Amino acid sequence: MYDVVIVGGGHNGLVAAAYLARAGRSVLVLERRATVGGAAVSARPFAGVDARLSQFSYLVSLLPDKIVNDLGLSFRVRKRTVSSYTPTGDSGLLVGRGRTRESFEALTGGTREYAAWEEFYGRIRGVASRMFPTLTEPLLSREGLRTVVDDEAAWRMLFEEPIGAAIEQQFSHDLVRGVVLTDALIGTFADAHDPSLVQNRCFLYHVIGGGTGDWDVPVGGMGSLTGALVTAARSAGAKIETRREVTGIETDGTHAVVAFRSDDGEHNVACRQVLVNASPQALSALLGEPAPEAAEGAQLKVNMLLRRLPRLRDRSVNPNEAFAGTFHVSEGYDQLEVAYQQAMSGRLPSAPPSEIYCHSLTDSSILAPELVAQGYQTLTLFGLHTPARLFAADNEAVRSELLAATLAELDSHLAEPIASCLAFDEDGAPCIEAKTPLDLEHELQLPGGHIFHRDLSFPYASESTGPWGVETTHANVFLCGAGAVRGGGVSGVPGHNAAMAALSLL
Repeated sequence: MYDVVIVGGGHNGLVAAAYLARAGRSVLVLERRATVGGAAVSARPFAGVDARLSQFSYLVSLLPDKIVNDLGLSFRVRKRTVSSYTPTGDSGLLVGRGRTRESFEALTGGTREYAAWEEFYGRIRGVASRMFPTLTEPLLSREGLRTVVDDEAAWRMLFEEPIGAAIEQQFSHDLVRGVVLTDALIGTFADAHDPSLVQNRCFLYHVIGGGTGDWDVPVGGMGSLTGALVTAARSAGAKIETRREVTGIETDGTHAVVAFRSDDGEHNVACRQVLVNASPQALSALLGEPAPEAAEGAQLKVNMLLRRLPRLRDRSVNPNEAFAGTFHVSEGYDQLEVAYQQAMSGRLPSAPPSEIYCHSLTDSSILAPELVAQGYQTLTLFGLHTPARLFAADNEAVRSELLAATLAELDSHLAEPIASCLAFDEDGAPCIEAKTPLDLEHELQLPGGHIFHRDLSFPYASESTGPWGVETTHANVFLCGAGAVRGGGVSGVPGHNAAMAALSLL
């Protein structure tokens, strides 16, 4: 008999385990895979090459300092020197390094777009600084959050009107509009004017992190966060077991029995509460209840190891600057709309949009010293507007076609093909791996490959949410994965909030 059994050892499950164990509860974590961490892991994907890449999740923005400090985590992030670079022909837009104004003026031929940029993101930073601390508190009502935001114009553009309306009103240059819109599309398949506002919800979570909206590099890779959480949970007394696949949950609201399968057979464990660090679909299946609406991911993830960074067509920008931040490819406003419409019609985008960044420029510790000395670098790419449905007929063939088209778009901005810069593993194969939504569903049990488990929700209470946004119809079962209210991203917020909800009842 345990006080709490946690189903799934992703980073949110580990956060919850650490909080509950530190509060004196007996905690058992059951993880299906051989290792914990879920998507927040590092791996050496290329045979015989000592490069430890953040394989699925790349950057950190939404992890509150409160969680790091509460749990005493030995974990650090490092700021990127460049926010973003967006090439266009033989020039581009560089945001950061004190060159933002100059770059805007060179691209747009005037000062208007830069002034609009400063005004827009100044307003966003104000919202972020006020809203971010609420993520680890009980849910506010919609009106309560509106009071916290304390900016009616910002509330309207973020919570009431499609974000495309604000972007089109604020900016006139297509490339600038596209750079702004991308934050509404990472992990979300929608256009700028979707009436459901799913794109607004995605945008919101991408710009409020840390109260600044900054996306930082995890020192040592994403696996360093998982390692720190495992240490915190175990040192507090939590028990973590891997290769334990949970097959069912029975509960009467006060006590529960969790059934699981291991290498030596079928088992049951009794507990007072269950926290499920998995998708809402998985939770329903474990309880034997009807599944919620199906989710669908829409991204391509690519990891690469290079012998050196490629040269750019834009000679005014050093590759070390361009790839240190987010490198936007084919993400003009009109390009994003065309790609969305093509995917909606059942076709791969003819010019696949994507974003790239180089972890090792900010943190070289993920590479062996000899690779650093030779100038090796990593690249991680996130492709947009490629919904899971496009891969259903032949995942392998479509993956290959999409990867080739995505790299071709990147090559159009380079002075040399990216393939000429790739490193090779011990078998002579190029160091590049690509994963579609179906691959992510298979490896991580993400429903439809959706990186947020389902469409994100606005961070306020509704009739269907409990005080913390993690409650279910069963009083002693809580959802602590990305599908909780205020879930999504590497944040630990659902884990913290599920632990708080559980402690309030124990």
